[in-house]
Amino acid sequence: MKKPNEMTIVEAAKKLRAKEFSVRELWDACAAAAHAQNPELNAFLEIFDAEQADIEAAQRRIDREGDTAPPLCGIPLAIKDNILIEGKVASAASKILENYRAPYSATVIEKLKAQNALFVGRTNMDEFGMGASTENSAFGPTKNPRDTSRVPGGSSGGSAASVAAHLALGGYGTDTGGSCRQPSAYCGVVGFKPTYGAVSRYGIIALGSSLDQVGELANSVADARILFDAIQGHDPLDATTLPDKLYEVSQTPKRFRVGVPQHLLEGVEPDVRAAFDTTLNRLRDAGHEVVDITLPTSKYALPVYYIVLPAEASTNLARYDGMRYGLAKRLPAQAGGKTLLDDYVETRAAGFGDEPKRRILIGTFVLSAGYVDAYYRKAEAARVLLRREYDEAFKKADVIAFPTTPSPAFKFGAKSDPVAMYLEDVFTVTANLTGMPAISVPMGEVEREGKKLPVGIHFTAPHQAEERLFRIASAVY
Repeated sequence: MKKPNEMTIVEAAKKLRAKEFSVRELWDACAAAAHAQNPELNAFLEIFDAEQADIEAAQRRIDREGDTAPPLCGIPLAIKDNILIEGKVASAASKILENYRAPYSATVIEKLKAQNALFVGRTNMDEFGMGASTENSAFGPTKNPRDTSRVPGGSSGGSAASVAAHLALGGYGTDTGGSCRQPSAYCGVVGFKPTYGAVSRYGIIALGSSLDQVGELANSVADARILFDAIQGHDPLDATTLPDKLYEVSQTPKRFRVGVPQHLLEGVEPDVRAAFDTTLNRLRDAGHEVVDITLPTSKYALPVYYIVLPAEASTNLARYDGMRYGLAKRLPAQAGGKTLLDDYVETRAAGFGDEPKRRILIGTFVLSAGYVDAYYRKAEAARVLLRREYDEAFKKADVIAFPTTPSPAFKFGAKSDPVAMYLEDVFTVTANLTGMPAISVPMGEVEREGKKLPVGIHFTAPHQAEERLFRIASAVY
């Protein structure tokens, strides 16, 4: 029999309403698992104390409203450390924000509070979301629950690991280039990135403003849908959110045309490719059609992403100068510079890790006079072309499928070369560059050194076609 913390959100919500266990018992099960496993996994940077008033309020609402209470009422969730919760530390896993306490809550947190959801803690991540393994956290890496010698993926690795290890029933992360979908594939859970603008980014510590989107991590497709529905919608505090009246849901077919760009799959490891082909055959057997498509510009998506993202990151991270966020006050007295510029330099040198420094330098370079035309503007032009190619592809296919990653989770230190690490995002960055929704679901396991490791299949759909993704994902997992 499943323990309460091992249930899906759908299962736990049903049992809460049937009074088979209480909100308090569900919270205690998650908290106990988190405290027991986190010393090894390092999925949470902080496990929150139980808020008795919030637990009691959730229980009263369930008792009062029954089946009409929100599905997330009383459900313990994991929250990535770059999503602001008023009064809680939000460090983005960086030393430069180590003691920063959020003065307000993100819109997504306010929406979750309104539904009486509960928060287990803030999860580990790559610093400011820069990485694909959660090895770049200033507070130590997170370990993969399926094999603790391997990474959980990133940058939302802490949220993915907490859901996979049943420390929370669901989790939220941010997805800038695959940061929810890639770790979900490595940890064997569902990872979802909505259409850009479907969810407010207000109160999210920014990395790449035209790429970032709050995403969901869950143990089932139905749970991912619940997590998305709970936070979507227009926000007057975020001008990039889509107006509700313009958010027209695309039609969802009963039988899908699944587009596969075979020309882009050459680097996929053989057993991962075999699992992908097996999954496509299952879809064929269920009555769906698999069609060949071509996306010529997609082979340039990764270099385009690693021009656009550093450019936006270097701008967003310019605000962390130690004057407003406090790091300078904690530096040794002798570290003070002779000038204000010296203070900025010394604060940022001490506060940022290697990966943020690397991307700040790249971003500053591609935006500098003499190089902005050669790099950044060409990347933006390629981004427009990429969108057009996907629009054309969606005339032949309802969704487009890839393996989520070319390989299963790798061992710690195996991708010490930054370029090798960047290649982990090769199939996921396109959805962020185009703003389209995408989902990763488990498609089986492959064996490495005697361990069974999960791998995922990735579907992309046109803008606002989230329902297509939930439907095709449910046919797989």
